[in-house]
Amino acid sequence: MARQAAAKRYLFLPHAVRQMSRPDRMITTSEVHAVIDHGRVIADYPEDPRGHSCLLLGHGLNGRAIHVVCSPKTEYLAVVTAYVPAASKWNHDYTARSET
Repeated sequence: MARQAAAKRYLFLPHAVRQMSRPDRMITTSEVHAVIDHGRVIADYPEDPRGHSCLLLGHGLNGRAIHVVCSPKTEYLAVVTAYVPAASKWNHDYTARSET
């Protein structure tokens, strides 16, 4: 569903732009496109109050893991946020939150 919406166009929400441009992240739009095009869905949120969304895991420059939360709309794919998952908060392959 997310890839079908992305085929139309992307809309980077202000929160996503702020998170992507943090000095400790510096995630490019190209990296977000790569995650959406080649990453995998690791969580689906059909009941999200803002509308159906999902969490994707993919890789950016130098192979770093990147999470992208996006929400497919009729005319576009809304990129809600993008971030580099902290190793201390996720399991070894960044697909599930750690229990600690």
